[in-house]
Amino acid sequence: MKQLKKWNKMNLDGTENYQIKNTSIEDIKFIYSLFEDAIDYIKKNNYVGWTTYDKNFINEDINDKLQFKIVSKNNVLCIFSICFSDILIWREMENSDAVYLHRIVVNPQFKGQKQFEKILNWITKLARSTGLKYIRMDTWAENKNIIEYYKSYGFKHLENYITPNTTELPAQHRNLNVALLEMKL
Repeated sequence: MKQLKKWNKMNLDGTENYQIKNTSIEDIKFIYSLFEDAIDYIKKNNYVGWTTYDKNFINEDINDKLQFKIVSKNNVLCIFSICFSDILIWREMENSDAVYLHRIVVNPQFKGQKQFEKILNWITKLARSTGLKYIRMDTWAENKNIIEYYKSYGFKHLENYITPNTTELPAQHRNLNVALLEMKL
């Protein structure tokens, strides 16, 4: 958390075309609608992905200033969360040397505009400025397309892991077969 406070004081802006900044409680209805739209899209297309989402974890991320939005011309293009420790999923690999990406949801109106690339550029600067060695994330192990997509950005697929069934994880993340992905900086 100290690392993020230091970063927040430095710079959350992106470029002249977009900004990355914290979400706020005023964004909550829109955030929920993004998750609901994503779930509908996944179901409609028979993709592997979210079937639910945990509002409590979203609210915690907002309150802890760990959820962000990409904004351009008053439009929210994408939201995502980060954390600096993920011991339940990364177990012995967790050494306080990584930043973790979670819950990336792209606004359907802005799909195909490389929102993930914007996130990756931002989080790479964050990690380097705070002395971290890795960017890590997990995704659905059964979704080969998304795994390949993240690998195309330089992530390495380390292993698959079934998450514990604990209330310490968001509902959608419990007892889930995930692919663990890592980018070394």
